Amino acid sequence: MNILNHLLSKVDGECPVRDIRLGVFHTAVVSRYCGLAATLPRDALRQPPPMVKAPGELLKWSAGEVARLALSSSILEAAMGMAALNSLLEVDEGACLEVNAAELILEKGAGRAVAIVGHFPFLPRVREAARECWVLEKNPRVGDLPAEKAGEFLPRADVVAITGTSLTNHTLDGLLPLCRPDAYLILLGDTTPMSPILFEYGFAAVCGTRVADEALALSCVSQGATFRQIRGVRRLTLLNPDRN
Repeated sequence: MNILNHLLSKVDGECPVRDIRLGVFHTAVVSRYCGLAATLPRDALRQPPPMVKAPGELLKWSAGEVARLALSSSILEAAMGMAALNSLLEVDEGACLEVNAAELILEKGAGRAVAIVGHFPFLPRVREAARECWVLEKNPRVGDLPAEKAGEFLPRADVVAITGTSLTNHTLDGLLPLCRPDAYLILLGDTTPMSPILFEYGFAAVCGTRVADEALALSCVSQGATFRQIRGVRRLTLLNPDRN
């Protein structure tokens, strides 16, 4: 069973979907809770239409049925699926820390070799603190490495931070075997499911988002908010007690 199927098998999807917002940068699904996921517009626009096969019908589906769209090869459908999965998760917020993923990466990666899968705004700080810092990206910017180089650089990293969108584009299962068993693994971003199931796959920390003000978060998503612009959310970190 791959990671995504494992996560889907552990949620109770028998509840209605109250709202779906497919924003340019982020997607929100409201069912039991409000769940978020990155939309990945660049990758989505490279795919042939129809990118969503049942627009206008999805509110008739159960939340579990929408969550299973996470398995779709369509990026937009998979983004909705990840948001729906996050909307179903029961999260013990009392067991979480309000620690920003960037601060955790800086703490664990200072003076060490760090690999980051995905381009994040905090990268200049990590590059300054780490002994070495490699950024692997499907849409590389200046200073990034193409994602295809993962097999060369992930095995060399002491700390590996992987974007939660690796679940959306179905690359996570292939990335994890490239990491050393002793590497400190972090899954981060608002697509990340806040689930301790991920600890079973070697993650030491899971850094995600929990919506605190549903109306405000939905308004931001609908109006084109980037990750840093979404309000009404809490940035939470769940630590693996066996790795910290």
